[in-house]
Amino acid sequence: MDNFQTFDSRLFDRVGLNRHAIFDLDALPADLAASVRADCADTQRYRQLILLGHAGRRLWESVKASDVDAQHPIDDFTVRTVQDWFAQYQPQRAYEILYPGTASIGLQRLGQLAGWHHATPFMVGIDEEWGTWYAYRAVIVADTAFMPTRAIVSEHPCTRCPDKPCIAHCPASALDGGRFSLEKCIGYRKRADSRCKETCLARMSCPVGSTHRYDDEQIRHTYSLSMRAIEQYY
Repeated sequence: MDNFQTFDSRLFDRVGLNRHAIFDLDALPADLAASVRADCADTQRYRQLILLGHAGRRLWESVKASDVDAQHPIDDFTVRTVQDWFAQYQPQRAYEILYPGTASIGLQRLGQLAGWHHATPFMVGIDEEWGTWYAYRAVIVADTAFMPTRAIVSEHPCTRCPDKPCIAHCPASALDGGRFSLEKCIGYRKRADSRCKETCLARMSCPVGSTHRYDDEQIRHTYSLSMRAIEQYY
């Protein structure tokens, strides 16, 4: 793709959507590209995939300062911000927001391709700078012409953590031996006396990126959503 445009991230950065990765769809692994295209309304028109994430506390502060009043305020705020960004910076470009939405998107796989994601014993991705305090917020396909971003290359933070406090601090013993047990995790979270209904003590004990840890309100919001899903499906 010639004549690349500059990806202007100022609007996203200002509200805390401060992680961005641009992929040419044709350069993605074939199975991933096919999966993405299968979820598009117009499979031929779109040339690129834009992955947006947030890291740190700024996005939650922006959501609270906005007039979004919904069950999923972060998702709604993100979608509105993406729509505003395209209207302001790329008004002639067609796009679809696949996530948030009903499409089945391999977010962690995209995160690995972007260099954002390393696996942890407690199944949340970890980043050398931000620790586990980041998340994927939007996957967009578009007929844009931005320079694809290079993957961030970094060492796996867990390899420099000999004590593995996350394993020791999991009250469900769901990380024993360094292998995650979903059954133990869910079983403990459903208990009336669980200390992990609105948090994850294993995640909270991780020292990597701890200065970027979400505030208590955002942590409660995040884990209340996952608890609601557990109660519904398990």
